[in-house]
Amino acid sequence: MNLPSPSSPGALAGLRVIDVSRVLGGPYCGQILADHGADVLKVEPPQGDETRSWGPPFENGVASYYMGLNRNKRGMRLDLAQPEGREHLLGLLADADVLLENFKTGTLEKWGLGHEVLAQRFPRLVHCRVSGFGADGPLGGLPGYDAAIQAMSGLMSVNGEVGGEPLRVGLPVVDMVTGLNAVIGILMALQERQRSGLGQFVEVALYDCGLSLLHPHAANWFGDGRLPGRTGNAHPNIYPYDAFPTRSTPVFLAVGNDRQFLHLCQVLEQPGLAQDARFASAGQRSVNRAALRAELLPLLARHDGPALVERLMAEGVPSAPILDVPQALQHPHTAHRGMTVSLPGGYRGLGSPIKLSRTPASYRLPPPADI
Repeated sequence: MNLPSPSSPGALAGLRVIDVSRVLGGPYCGQILADHGADVLKVEPPQGDETRSWGPPFENGVASYYMGLNRNKRGMRLDLAQPEGREHLLGLLADADVLLENFKTGTLEKWGLGHEVLAQRFPRLVHCRVSGFGADGPLGGLPGYDAAIQAMSGLMSVNGEVGGEPLRVGLPVVDMVTGLNAVIGILMALQERQRSGLGQFVEVALYDCGLSLLHPHAANWFGDGRLPGRTGNAHPNIYPYDAFPTRSTPVFLAVGNDRQFLHLCQVLEQPGLAQDARFASAGQRSVNRAALRAELLPLLARHDGPALVERLMAEGVPSAPILDVPQALQHPHTAHRGMTVSLPGGYRGLGSPIKLSRTPASYRLPPPADI
């Protein structure tokens, strides 16, 4: 993949961000902004961001978990519980564009640094708060961590095997989507500031972001009132959209329309299956998924998984081998897309998925060392 020189100024060059957030959602947002050229100063409490200790593994005494979320940031420690620490923060905000924080609701207000105070003193400041449930309402101000929000938002109820127990998604999906929504909210506020000259308060709650991930389960429930359930690897609306064993390694078939299903049947040398009344349309395939799976299993068992995927993809049928994390990170296309990066000193991490033609992401600084 031909990318512009990473030395090009990033799309957000000139943007100053004070990141006093900790753990995941806020720091992930800050890293995205930093990757694209923003000057992000990570301000940690005296004891440091708690994820510095979330290991093993550790890299030079700092948990890899922390290393994965704080690239391209400058760092300092500041005790905001003390008046002198708060005065220092106010000095930093004097020429900042964005304040990114995830303090418990009421903390900044208790310190005299609530949004109304900051907006009066720094009218152009975009103040982004990441929280568990927002500031008010029945759950307002309560703490929220990813897994608890997965449980409460309904995500766990639709994740897991048929007939099995509710299961947490195996990565902090709510935290990460919250970080992404924080980026979007900040950029929206900065765009609006160009018209009004004023900053604003951007609130992004894990609870809201967890609920926002419920498609298509929420849409299905709005549509017919039936309780969404767990379907394992299968899609609740379309089929075959599921994992299947082959003669060698398991594969995932993601057949989304009639044309793709016809091509699947042709590759499997069973074109008549596409004319079977039980499977002739997407709706019929979904209703008769058990019968269709029973038809496909012996056909797929004849094939080598990777070779089958190669043939299916060539015919326009979305499919994939099921890889583990090292296999995915070492795949040639991962390198081609610039999705792994390294820096002097041994830092390795995931690259930015946002590809801009003139102002690409760049990787300039490892995460702050013990500051």
